[in-house]
Amino acid sequence: MSAEANQSGNFIKTIIQDDLEQGRHDHIVTRFPPEPNGYLHIGHAKSIFVNFGMAEAFGGDCTLRFDDTNPEKESQEYIDSIKRDVEWLGYEWKGPVRFASDYFDRLYEYAEELIRNGHAYVCSLDPETAASYRGTLKEAGKNSPYRDRSVEENLDLFRRMRAGEFAEGEHALRAKIDMASPNMNLRDPILYRIRFLHHHQTGDKWCIYPMYDFTHPLSDAEEGVTHSLCTLEFEDHRPLYDWVLENVTPPCRPRQIEFARLNVNYTITSKRKLMRLVNEGYVDAWNDPRMPTLSGMRRRGFTPASIRQFCDMVGINKTGGTVDLGMLEHAIRDDLNKHAPRAMCVLHPVKLVLTNYPEGQRESLTVPVHPQDESMGTREVTWTRELYIDQNDFAEVPPRKWKRLSPGNAVRLRGGYVITCTDFVQDDEGNVTEIHAEYDPATLGVNPEGYKPKGVIHWVSAETAVDLELRLYDRLFGVENPGADKERDYIEDLNPENLVTLYGCKGEENLAEPRRDIAYQFEREGYFFFDPEVSDGDRIVLNRTVTLRDSWAKVSGQ
Repeated sequence: MSAEANQSGNFIKTIIQDDLEQGRHDHIVTRFPPEPNGYLHIGHAKSIFVNFGMAEAFGGDCTLRFDDTNPEKESQEYIDSIKRDVEWLGYEWKGPVRFASDYFDRLYEYAEELIRNGHAYVCSLDPETAASYRGTLKEAGKNSPYRDRSVEENLDLFRRMRAGEFAEGEHALRAKIDMASPNMNLRDPILYRIRFLHHHQTGDKWCIYPMYDFTHPLSDAEEGVTHSLCTLEFEDHRPLYDWVLENVTPPCRPRQIEFARLNVNYTITSKRKLMRLVNEGYVDAWNDPRMPTLSGMRRRGFTPASIRQFCDMVGINKTGGTVDLGMLEHAIRDDLNKHAPRAMCVLHPVKLVLTNYPEGQRESLTVPVHPQDESMGTREVTWTRELYIDQNDFAEVPPRKWKRLSPGNAVRLRGGYVITCTDFVQDDEGNVTEIHAEYDPATLGVNPEGYKPKGVIHWVSAETAVDLELRLYDRLFGVENPGADKERDYIEDLNPENLVTLYGCKGEENLAEPRRDIAYQFEREGYFFFDPEVSDGDRIVLNRTVTLRDSWAKVSGQ
């Protein structure tokens, strides 16, 4: 059963179920309405999960609509990236991709309807003065001197605004609600402003643009949305959402319902702050694997199923709070542990010479692709006289309870033979540069009586090894709540070890053409995913998706 179909007990599902049972709706329509002014991040994943998941749970539809009312910050790049991310997460929107700009003509008609009914007026206060008239949370605002213009004058001025006769900031269309309202959003909010900007969808047709709080409820209505599901920061905007729909004649009356947004520690999701990281070169791009963007997570090797599972684990509620990043990492590990193929890779290679193995001889050893899933089949690895093992798997003087290779001790090489260390070579600085050992030809797949190798280590053939560049990604920020200290720049909270690059790593021959659909598990090292963005020719780059250690599962008792 999918996570979407298993969303039991959340309050939104209860509301929708009641609406259906009471006959208020016979078909559920939701929507995902991102602004195309940046890439989607992990916080958006929950909104996608909720809107598409609720529609799926009730056999309804979910549309994808771009709220493109601010062309100054929007671009086709962001539109394309958002579509890719939604599709990658495994969701399919109903009908064509929609834009709020599709409804600009209709929105203009609604605006004139408000004017004719005495619910909107053209205000000629400059922006600074208008802001001062708005009041504060403790003090009521005061009416604009232009609030009582006649309907005829307002219509004339508004039409001339549309015709481009006035400069930016010279006039604005405002709702006539209540300047003394305790809800600041109801103090005669701006509905339209003059902006001489080229729009990525409508070109130069418009020089006035509707504001988000006016556009959103009417776009929902035009699309037949039954439940407008959004995060808690829009709760104070709901009275304005309802006011707009009550004072025009829309085709339907959607219901806005708010849920807690997804906040994750060690993470920021402010588009402005993320954009700064990109523009100032702290990361390479929006899809940098260190970024909390969905495109960055995809490039790092996160799976759609794991992100959906994470959203399901977080749950849908009204209570805000911060989720432990370890929960997301646990969801990734849980999914990859079940589905990731295994491969051997030596991150810090040192040569191992089997002195009693014939020179020039090769053997093909068969090992499982996944030790717990026989359906994934087997793979072949090559055994030769000269191999590579990891420097960390050898100790000249082994510590207590050492279970890897040391002089005079035996270990099994994963999927191969038992070997015993006989000697090693050091350089002038005391670094081990070569290890000598003997293999026991009677130990392939078995432990003869009396043999008790202390451990199993991974290896690759020196003859067939593939050179790899591995990028070890860690948390982008080194503090739990980046930017919480207002006395310092949040850039100072970046983790200086968020990326360590290892060159000259040695992988088994099956990594010469790595899979591009899922990460590999490298024994004891973590999960690694091929990065086509930077790999080129013989340069093969894999990004570490996540380590194998799962501290969150231990803490949470999973």
